Amino acid sequence: MESAHRIAEVARRQGGHVTTAQLHTLGLTHRAIEHRVVRGALLRVHHGVYAVGHLPTTPQERAHGALLAAGPRSALAGFVALALWRGDRDWPAEIELIAALDRRPAGLRVRRSASLLQRDIRTVQGLRVTSPARTALDLAPRLSDHDLTRIVNDLRHRTGLGVRQLRDVARRNPRHRGHRALVQLIGEAQRQPTRSELENAFLRLCRRHRLPTPRINVHVGGERVDAYFPEHRLIVELDGREVTHAEDWRPAFEQDRARVVDIMLRTGLPTIRFTWDQVTRRHEATAAKLAGILAARRSDRPSA
Repeated sequence: MESAHRIAEVARRQGGHVTTAQLHTLGLTHRAIEHRVVRGALLRVHHGVYAVGHLPTTPQERAHGALLAAGPRSALAGFVALALWRGDRDWPAEIELIAALDRRPAGLRVRRSASLLQRDIRTVQGLRVTSPARTALDLAPRLSDHDLTRIVNDLRHRTGLGVRQLRDVARRNPRHRGHRALVQLIGEAQRQPTRSELENAFLRLCRRHRLPTPRINVHVGGERVDAYFPEHRLIVELDGREVTHAEDWRPAFEQDRARVVDIMLRTGLPTIRFTWDQVTRRHEATAAKLAGILAARRSDRPSA
């Protein structure tokens, strides 16, 4: 009875699982372990890993067993890691893991990464999981630019993820398939041009695509705005503040969005916002959208 109590105590901390090594530490011999297996007190779920009393029923319980099978230098990864960071109730059916060592337990998907460091692994709800930055890197090649931006933004708000962590994990993994997409995202977040640089780029976009020339840095309704198309009564704000701290994503994610609302409230005019990336790298798509908005604004004007 004492052995059973000690086994249950160890299993309680590990989602109802124990390993062969732990059972030996608790004083059980191979014969004693086999005896408990025959009786159904221990149920094999992976090589060297047993469920105590009953098979795991929740994703968290199954994850505990998978981590024990994959070894101490492993962690939940990919969409499973994202689900854990976001607190999702529904997890992917397959448990994905990453490990610094080459361990491949049967029935588990374990990806080896020689660059996986201790700072790439965190503990959430008692489970080892890749850090938010490493999770973003691993998911980057599987996501569109839009979805990657959305997920990174979500992780930023939920976990405090910052540019410094993203830059670090990208620098250490130059051959990772997600490296390019993550570096591009970091560039958008960190490369905040000066106001004049972005204003000049926006004017070049208008000239290149034969759009009306806006007024730059003018007061409209008592509010100073970046660009104003008076004939269309349309304001354009540009994400152009310089970031003085590597972790400051507020211009991209919060402050500038609030400013758009304030400008519309004070001027009563529709206000749209473009980023450095939209004005430069994606200028064709941006110009097409702006042309459509200007045309709609022109058609909405009352006849004289």
